[in-house]
Amino acid sequence: MSRYTITVHHAGNSDPEAVIGYDPPLKTFFLQAFPDKSGDDLALWAGTKHDEFSTLETLREAAEAQGYTFSPLPAEMHAKLLAEVAIASTRPEPTGPLADFAARLLKS
Repeated sequence: MSRYTITVHHAGNSDPEAVIGYDPPLKTFFLQAFPDKSGDDLALWAGTKHDEFSTLETLREAAEAQGYTFSPLPAEMHAKLLAEVAIASTRPEPTGPLADFAARLLKS
């Protein structure tokens, strides 16, 4: 799983320690920003479901729909994220009892 630091903006506030990345097991991009004082809860945590955001564009649109924005990603970061998706897509799908159990969990 990758994790890159970016700045996310919301309602006149900024979180310069927000995180964007790709989660291969969930097959989704994710975005985390604005932790509470304890650091245990996030105001924005997008990309927690299987195959929720298959592109960075859909992740950006979902964040914007909730009033959050972030600057265009640096070209190198963007390329690394896309490379991670390409690598993950070449891995065989898991099989066996554990994979069956995980698939049932994802459906519920």
